Amino acid sequence: MGHGHGHGMSPEQAVSAGGRHLRRLWIAVGLGLVTFVLQLSVGLATSSLALLADSAHVFTDVFGVTLAAVAIVVARRSSSKKGRTFGLYRSEVLAALTNAVLLFAVAGWVIYEAVGRFSAPPEVPGWPVTIVAAVGLVMNVVAFVLLKDGAAESLNVRGAYLEVMADMIGSIGVLVSGLVTILFGWRYADPIIGIGIGLFVLPRAYRLGRSALRILFQHAPEGVDVKQMTADLLGLPGVCEVHDLHVWTLTSGMEVVSAHLTMVDGADQADILVAAQGLLADNYSIEHATLQVEQPSVKCRELSW
Repeated sequence: MGHGHGHGMSPEQAVSAGGRHLRRLWIAVGLGLVTFVLQLSVGLATSSLALLADSAHVFTDVFGVTLAAVAIVVARRSSSKKGRTFGLYRSEVLAALTNAVLLFAVAGWVIYEAVGRFSAPPEVPGWPVTIVAAVGLVMNVVAFVLLKDGAAESLNVRGAYLEVMADMIGSIGVLVSGLVTILFGWRYADPIIGIGIGLFVLPRAYRLGRSALRILFQHAPEGVDVKQMTADLLGLPGVCEVHDLHVWTLTSGMEVVSAHLTMVDGADQADILVAAQGLLADNYSIEHATLQVEQPSVKCRELSW
């Protein structure tokens, strides 16, 4: 039997997708901490419920982004342990799932508080709220831009990105409510905007959590048609059967395939391995493939699970 592994990545490329954006995550953490301290201090000084509520929101965002960054550091440093054959890259996915839960909780709390304020909307001082919201908005926009590219590559960074986006929208909402209070003295602006923020965040938290669970349950990556992959491998010269095909995601940017390929009599095992690895890399962008090429007379042992 022939057995081969595809390792098309250099050591630099082998870093997870989230790892390539670690520095930007830490910058986002710093910007979030500045926003949190500013909102909390001014909120306490002015007894502004709007600022105190948004500071709680910012705190969960900072916690979520910090969790994302720490998960990347843990995954990177644990990869050298011999007993951890896949390192701890799944910690990034767990961080993304935790972020999704946090987003759900915060969005639910914001909606709950907003509904409660309709009966007795508190008086919110306009100018302190507006000024602090404007500063927070600038901080969030910078962090948002920093994480935008990484969100397209890494599920973990996407969770942090959504945290920052939710906080940015929250800052816009607080800014608008402050301006409305200054111009019109209308107290219902704050709860209405709060509900809008919560409804904006909830579906994005759901999609993030669903993506994280797909990875943890080892589903095939989204966009990968397992039946088509099987057919493509079966169509290679010298291959007469494909079985025990598994494709899953270790963490964002790290997809893995394993499969058994039965060859026809007279075929060359090395040629089949090279062709299969090339097909998976070119057609599916999967660089790590563990393939076993078997003689027609060899029957795999049937699994009990």
